[in-house]
Amino acid sequence: MTSMSFVSLVVCFLTGSCLTWANYVPDEVTELPGMSFKPNYRQWSGYLKASPGKFLHYWFVTSQRDPLKDPVVLWLNGGPGCSSLDGFLSENGPFHVNDDGATLYENNFSWNRIANVLYLESPAGVGYSYSDDQKYKTDDDQVADDNYLALQSFFAKFPNFTQNEFFIIGESYGGIYAPTLSQRVATGTAKINFKGFAVGNGLSSYALNDQSLIYFGYYHGLFGEQLWTDLNTNCCDKGTCNFFNNSKEACKTLLSQAFSIVYDSGLNEYALYMDCEGGVGARAYKRSMSHLFRNYRKHWDTFQLLKVPSVTGQTPSMGEVPPCINSTAQMNWLNRGDVRKALHIPDTLPPWDICSDVVGGQYTNIYPTVKDVYLKLLSLGVRALVYNGDTDMACNFLGDKWFVEQLNQKTTTKYQSWISDDQIAGFYEQYGNLTLLTVKVSTTYLVSTLALNHCLQTH
Repeated sequence: MTSMSFVSLVVCFLTGSCLTWANYVPDEVTELPGMSFKPNYRQWSGYLKASPGKFLHYWFVTSQRDPLKDPVVLWLNGGPGCSSLDGFLSENGPFHVNDDGATLYENNFSWNRIANVLYLESPAGVGYSYSDDQKYKTDDDQVADDNYLALQSFFAKFPNFTQNEFFIIGESYGGIYAPTLSQRVATGTAKINFKGFAVGNGLSSYALNDQSLIYFGYYHGLFGEQLWTDLNTNCCDKGTCNFFNNSKEACKTLLSQAFSIVYDSGLNEYALYMDCEGGVGARAYKRSMSHLFRNYRKHWDTFQLLKVPSVTGQTPSMGEVPPCINSTAQMNWLNRGDVRKALHIPDTLPPWDICSDVVGGQYTNIYPTVKDVYLKLLSLGVRALVYNGDTDMACNFLGDKWFVEQLNQKTTTKYQSWISDDQIAGFYEQYGNLTLLTVKVSTTYLVSTLALNHCLQTH
């Protein structure tokens, strides 16, 4: 036990708060290299048990407001095969890493301003999570089962939070992770005060995501009139278009050209109107959510994507789809020996990486759509929020809007704007327990407390 941990233990006994915190003092993070400010919250880093031999790394930060009363939120990044610490250190965590890879700065839009937030590196093999047998082949259902076991391990370790309202939120491929895990929690026997889930710029349906992307691209000025005309001529029949799995060779070639403009021309696919980190020619930051494309877009082979020259004049590689995100600073900081020690990471584990090629390369996608999962959860009275930054192209708002509409739920609040700082911040529509919401920014780049507030308070 470090001297700081001992001091914390002494204080908790003197103040009478040991019944709240004593069970998990060993995992407490008492100091972090590069942190020059004093946090007004507590945090823990350690391991949660999943299925036998699997241990998932967690990082838990308490609310800056009222930890024992505020909700507990689980955050899951996608991939599949990418770490939720990306969300912590570059999106909604209480602090982020400076470009020097050595110092930290406070995030004024952290979700832990209003909630306790649990970040889980999942599945095993991602980040600092591991399996004793080092076998990392997995699938959607196994991930949901392991995450459910990890949640039970978390609440056993933190029993004083079992009465707090609990929410599950996922991003990107978290569109699969969040609802499938929610179904386990909602129908399981574990004592969890589960209230709802949210998906931000998530993959909900492969078909609708690809189908909508062509319309999104055209109406945002990405395709010339000739390409649009050719797409309609070769991919549509009697007013019905198939931009997902069309068998016509001419259509496949045209779709390859359209997708190449979106993903290989140098545009930032997570924020259309923001710069691509590194510029048009730089593809050094491929090790991020590009795993999403390497996995669920395996059907692009059908479109002959690898055979058709891209708009840059080169043949695109599935392993080099540019996410336009620079994760170098995060990687450098998390791989420092003193940081690993502070986070209680075993010395035997390999260096941290934002995504795992081993996990992503062996991952099996089971759910081409999570429509039935949503319908089951809604029938159980679970609250749901589907939110999208309106310039994200990886999992665009239109595809998620179509997905929500196809659930055929009764509209209870008509489509309307919502306001923040006296400005229109986006639009929303409600269908009973389900809310569809847009944000005037890519949520991959700026996930503030605004979306979280809607998740926790709009119903």
